Amino acid sequence: MDAFLEWLRDNGWAGWGLLAIALAGAELFTLDLTLLMLASGALAAGVTWFVAPGLVWLQVVVGLVVAVLTLAFLRPTLLDRVRRSPGYRSALDQLVGSGGRATTEITDAGGEVRVAGQLWDARPFDADVRIEAGETVEVLAIEGITLLVHPVSPHQLPRRH
Repeated sequence: MDAFLEWLRDNGWAGWGLLAIALAGAELFTLDLTLLMLASGALAAGVTWFVAPGLVWLQVVVGLVVAVLTLAFLRPTLLDRVRRSPGYRSALDQLVGSGGRATTEITDAGGEVRVAGQLWDARPFDADVRIEAGETVEVLAIEGITLLVHPVSPHQLPRRH
C-alpha cells in the first residue's frame, strides 16, 4: 500500500485522471450533466499537477473552482440546448399516449388515475365524460400536473413506444 501511495504522489495526474474517468462514466447513469462537470474539475486538477506537482492544495482549489464554474455556467446552457433539441420529451411529456386505470371516479371536478405505476390527478379530456373507477384510460394531454384522460376499452389500450 505504501508503494502505491508513493507512486500516486509521484504521478498525481493519474489519480486525477482516474477520478475524472470514473465521474464521467458515472454520468452515463444519471444523464443530468452534474457528474460530467465534476469530472471537468478533476481533469483541471490533473492538468494543474503538471504545473505544480507538489501543491496538492492548489490542485484541489483549481479542481473545485472549475467544477463550480462549469456547474454554474456551462451545465445550464447545455441542459437548455438538450431540452430545446428536436425530439426531446420530458418524463412528463412521455405519459401522453400511455394507458392507465382510473382508481377513483373521474369527473370534471377531478379524480385519480394510475399510469406507469404512479398515481396522478386526472380529469376527463372531454368535460362531459364521466369515468368510473377501474376503467381503462388513455392519457391524451397534460395540464400542469393533471392528466387529461379518455376511457378506452381494454383491447384499444395503446402500446408505449
